[in-house]
Amino acid sequence: MTERTPVDLWFDPFCPFAWMTSRWLLEVEKVRPIEPRWHIMSLYVLNEDKDVPEDYREMIGKALGPARVVTAVQEKHDSETVGRLYTELGVRFHNEGRVKQLDTLRETVEEALEAAGLDRAFADAMDSDAYDAALRASHADGIDRVGQEVGTPVIAVGDVAFFGPVISPAPKGEEAGRLWDGVRLVAGFDGFFELKRSRTRPPIFD
Repeated sequence: MTERTPVDLWFDPFCPFAWMTSRWLLEVEKVRPIEPRWHIMSLYVLNEDKDVPEDYREMIGKALGPARVVTAVQEKHDSETVGRLYTELGVRFHNEGRVKQLDTLRETVEEALEAAGLDRAFADAMDSDAYDAALRASHADGIDRVGQEVGTPVIAVGDVAFFGPVISPAPKGEEAGRLWDGVRLVAGFDGFFELKRSRTRPPIFD
């Protein structure tokens, strides 16, 4: 059996571009020998000391709740379970557009927990700071690898980490594998730091 390459991804469940990257990794797993490993980070923590618009600050304040829930699950279960919960949250938040329905946020989180085979009681973490230290530690583990000037998602291949890739829509099949080949290639160059252009389309969930 071919040894699988671990690929670590840090995500905030509210971030649409982290969601796209995560779906790409799952496509890559079908055509390349990789092992996605899932870690929580937080848009709230990332931006708490930054000057951001008030409506965005309100949104990331709400985003803290689901991130706390994922942290609670991350503390008690394995990476595969975290990934399974992320899938259930992401389908509801992004594909179904419920990330904007903040008044039913707890209900959405409870639905995702149940669909992932987890206790709905994990949703109690939304309103508790009990897991905040662990959340901040996981966030720091990811963001410290790439620097404070970037955000979510962060992926790490071995000792090399990047912000992104930011993609829309997420490629599938061999196209996903070809993008992975490129990421793996640049990760092998110690002096490679940045390749970027402005986004010209919103997230495309398909």
